[in-house]
Amino acid sequence: MPVPVRELPEWPSNVEAHPLLVIDYQLLKAGDETEINRLWEAGTNLGFWYLKNHGAEQDFVAMWGMGEEVFKLPLEEKMKYEQGDEGLSFGYKAVGHYIVDAAGNPDPVEGVNVAKDDALSYPKVSRREYPTVINELMGPVVTPFVEKCVDISNTMIGIFNDKLGLPEGALAKLHGRNDFSASETRTIKAPANLTPGKLAIGGHTDFGTLSLLVNNLGGLQVLPPGTTEWSYVRPLPGHMICNVGDTLTMFSGGLLNSNIHRVVPPPGSQSKYDRWSQVYFTRPADNAPLLPLLESPIISKAFNKLSPERQASLSPGVTSWDWFTRRQKNYRTKNHKGADTWAANRGTEQGRA
Repeated sequence: MPVPVRELPEWPSNVEAHPLLVIDYQLLKAGDETEINRLWEAGTNLGFWYLKNHGAEQDFVAMWGMGEEVFKLPLEEKMKYEQGDEGLSFGYKAVGHYIVDAAGNPDPVEGVNVAKDDALSYPKVSRREYPTVINELMGPVVTPFVEKCVDISNTMIGIFNDKLGLPEGALAKLHGRNDFSASETRTIKAPANLTPGKLAIGGHTDFGTLSLLVNNLGGLQVLPPGTTEWSYVRPLPGHMICNVGDTLTMFSGGLLNSNIHRVVPPPGSQSKYDRWSQVYFTRPADNAPLLPLLESPIISKAFNKLSPERQASLSPGVTSWDWFTRRQKNYRTKNHKGADTWAANRGTEQGRA
């Protein structure tokens, strides 16, 4: 086993976790109406849900193994593949290269991201070069992981498309498999024994459409709508944690909720272990304009009920790539100039984080 995914401490009995709906992926695939309605309920309320029976459990573990091999490399070698400070996220990220708050405090996590475009085009290079160890694992590990995550995302995107009353395939056209996008894998490791209360990842909404996540330990927290109290999300064996991102909130005219979340040290005795996280981010094609899809009467009706300020926040009118690179660039520690930099990396948080 590449990372400690077994024999870890149990969830502390005195720590309450926020309840998430558990959605059965196989029932979604089968067109089960009850399950489809439950997915809609999750997406339009908290914006987070568990997904079971997805068939990718071992793929997530294998990606942790890939990350472990990358992180073992000398720092000098890893830095040859660093993401840089111009708004790109494919490649290696060293500890301390992102900020976690308006004060510019640096993050404590190490990470590596692989572009969907590179995983699907390998051995052709589409976006950038990677360390040799990633290239060696692209065929047996990375590409199969991306393939499965693309399929799972597309299934849920199709369901949301229908529930939103959009023409068949409207959302799918904005997420073309062969279209360049910021979709990517991300493998991160937060060290054990972080100071209690220290932010590993600051409060934020996700940049894109859907996020598919597996953690080996706790630490993820959500800020439910209408509250000021952060709540833990407990990782469940065999379950993904899925959530809506900003671009899906925009396309849906605010009907689907891109909820605020953050990462803190794991609770209780779990904090004594390294925390591994593996995520796949589904994002629209780079040239997709970010606007509500008002051709749907359902979206148009909901959008017209919003305040002018909220309507403006959901209608930036920029491309997906411009939205992504603006947020990413202003997370970089080197680019931090003060609280205005933090404000410049914000999405649809509406001032709540």
